[in-house]
Amino acid sequence: MHWGNRATTVDYPPLALYVIAATGYAYETFSPSFENTRWLTVAIKTPGLLAELALTWLLYFVVTRRYGQTEGRWAAAAFWANPAAILSGPVLGYLDPLAALPAVGSLVAACLGAPIVAGTLLAVACLTKLQAVFMAPVVLLATWNTAASARVSKTASAIVASIAVGFIVLLPYLLINAGPNVLQGVGSLLRHDMLSADAANVWWVVTYVMRAIYAVGDMGMWGAWTMTLRILGVSTIVRLGYPNPRPFATAAVIAATVWTLWRARTCRDLSIVCAAAALIVHAYFVLGIAVHENHLYLALPLLALAAAVRPRLRAIHVGISTVVALNLFLFFGFGRGLPLPPRNFTIIDATAILAAANCALLVWHFRVFNSAVASPHSAIGGVIADESMYRCGPASPGE
Repeated sequence: MHWGNRATTVDYPPLALYVIAATGYAYETFSPSFENTRWLTVAIKTPGLLAELALTWLLYFVVTRRYGQTEGRWAAAAFWANPAAILSGPVLGYLDPLAALPAVGSLVAACLGAPIVAGTLLAVACLTKLQAVFMAPVVLLATWNTAASARVSKTASAIVASIAVGFIVLLPYLLINAGPNVLQGVGSLLRHDMLSADAANVWWVVTYVMRAIYAVGDMGMWGAWTMTLRILGVSTIVRLGYPNPRPFATAAVIAATVWTLWRARTCRDLSIVCAAAALIVHAYFVLGIAVHENHLYLALPLLALAAAVRPRLRAIHVGISTVVALNLFLFFGFGRGLPLPPRNFTIIDATAILAAANCALLVWHFRVFNSAVASPHSAIGGVIADESMYRCGPASPGE
């Protein structure tokens, strides 16, 4: 794809492209020559901002109706006033809010016993940003647990709805035999030749150690261990004689996901479901290969909802919000044209320190989640207005 003197490849799913295309057509009515102005930047960022507004309202409305107004206000403020969310969406213009809105909505619908809506919103989220696929097992689990009867048919309804929406969204591509193009584009994440794509995770720590070890001979001990980090390719690791880390990273993400689903296997409370989804997203971000700096965003609204109801998760919410905000800021500051922060003000590259801290945070996150699942009734400071809302296990026919 070419525009002016710039060229890029398109690797986002169709719905993200539809939103961007609609934005472009709207901008073109005001600028027929499609000039690169500040108003174009405003136009590009507007859909994400609107999605965050809608997501804030959704958090407030759902949490207030289900748990109380105080909790609803906390959830909305914890997301809307979150520096990490502000920096990711309105400031740097990432598209994550467009996928986060239907992703959170799918979990809400699943817990409310609306499988067709849940499946529809899940498909919308995945077809907007591929990382939303980590919501799929949680949505199906919540649909299964919420159903008082006809579990198989309701879960099947969610799956069929997702497939139907996917077919409709992909139909324009299929009609021109461009389906393989979609698969090639969205599958690029599985082919990216990088350990960590600027994500503060375990593979960024590996990048730091590997680069420092091999740079000692040229830069000396001090220079090697205090240099500014750059992305390290998987192919470089293999060429040096080490095993390909991708299978190990994939296995680690799968193991973390399976453990989380197993621990939450009988829970149907929305706060626990969102907490489980947030933990899976966090595990993917820390353990996965070729993860990008913005891929932890989805955990922000999920934890805002969960932590509003379960105070023990609030420290985790603050920790992950800090990681997201610093991860984006240290690499990209406040946007193009503005000076970047000095990453070596901590002597060792600050992003490497942040990555190590995020690895420790994930371990703590597992412990806190495990404790929350073990005592599902300890919500809202131990005060339970309606005990059935917090129960683990299938709903009874009379509920």
